[in-house]
Amino acid sequence: MDMLRAMRERHSVRQYLDRPIEDRALESLRVEIVACNREGGLNIQLIAGEPETFGGLPARLKHFARVRNYFALVGPEGSALEERLGWYGERLVLTAQALGLNTCWVAASYSRSKCKASVETGEKLVCVIAVGYGATQGKPHKSRAFDAVCRWEGEAPAWFRRGVEAALLAPTALNQQRFLFTLLPESRVLAQPTGGSYARLNLGIAKYHFHLAAGGENFRWAERT
Repeated sequence: MDMLRAMRERHSVRQYLDRPIEDRALESLRVEIVACNREGGLNIQLIAGEPETFGGLPARLKHFARVRNYFALVGPEGSALEERLGWYGERLVLTAQALGLNTCWVAASYSRSKCKASVETGEKLVCVIAVGYGATQGKPHKSRAFDAVCRWEGEAPAWFRRGVEAALLAPTALNQQRFLFTLLPESRVLAQPTGGSYARLNLGIAKYHFHLAAGGENFRWAERT
């Protein structure tokens, strides 16, 4: 399964089968984590076979069940951390989907004190991502209108439309989709958060979707207008 197909087929799943992740899939995820950490300067970790982090009341209230595995999104503290973790966390989510696994981004509905991730001095645990074999494949979320999340002048090129449509498939906190992509001259794209919970994390996730679908060779990110 390629990443674009994984993007279309992936939906949030909170209830899992009581089934360990197969060794080959675990190894593939660990290889990808090493690559993400190296490229992003991060300390993302895969915690497998651990029931306590999702065993408390916060998880039960949000209907999580049998979560035994999760990615812990950890990195050096700083203003750019959440966006980088959004980008590379979603890369791992789509990798997991391509391996036949299911996932769910989780910002608060878990026991942070019981999380088994190693967080060094100067680092921060931002959130976790549940991963495993889902009891279901989840359901598609409702998306905002195309022109509600992007701006352009003249005729938008096909790659820009593909990117925005892919961004609308991205998971965001409470399904807010609070981001804006603006097409600027010279094939530059400005991506901005427009408020909401975990705004920078959400932006990183959406930017990764945009990048995959638009093709990195077709544009470059703009830092400001």
